[in-house]
Amino acid sequence: MAQYSRIEVASVMKEQGMVPLFFHSDVELGKKLLKACYDGGGRLLEFTSRGDFAFEVFGELNKYATKELPGMIMGVGSVTDAAAASLYMQLGANFIVTPVLREDIAVVCNRRKVLWSPGCGSLTEIARAEELGCEIVKLFPGGTYGPGFVKGIKGPQPWTSIMPTGGVSPTEDNLKGWFDAGVTCVGMGSNLISKEVIANKDYAGLEKTVRETLDLIKRLRK
Repeated sequence: MAQYSRIEVASVMKEQGMVPLFFHSDVELGKKLLKACYDGGGRLLEFTSRGDFAFEVFGELNKYATKELPGMIMGVGSVTDAAAASLYMQLGANFIVTPVLREDIAVVCNRRKVLWSPGCGSLTEIARAEELGCEIVKLFPGGTYGPGFVKGIKGPQPWTSIMPTGGVSPTEDNLKGWFDAGVTCVGMGSNLISKEVIANKDYAGLEKTVRETLDLIKRLRK
């Protein structure tokens, strides 16, 4: 069962401004990536469900986070249906992220008061997601739409909280564009936890990048 309610998770997303995300089939490597993000100040991690036996890997990572990393909120991304969402919630997922808007996922997450963030690409989809109780909408793929799309949405719907994923990088120019447009937080995958970081096992470098990126987001919000 989730340790954090959807309101608690949404609050941390808004406070931190960034959700790191990754997938790897190696549990021990995953633990080191997770700890590097945690030591850098990150308190959210989206494990993307993109490989065979991904649920088993997530279960082990979540047990590790619960025991060793107090305050770390683990969630799962790339969830495609209600059955998968339910499975991951049984393994303790505190939030569910999806590539598309699925009402069946909304129902099972709302029943457990677990935050769900559906991938949306139009104002109509965003409005429907909010009608279904969504707190923070995922804009996906973010790089296709860009900050201008966010700014356009915030005009008629200033209450909408948006998290772009894809097309986000830990540079000042990139993040300034998104946060100036009005995003609540950003999802960051391979531009943060890169293939090079994983191949070289550069956990210290990842910790440093996470810390610097979180500090940059704080500065850009002032």
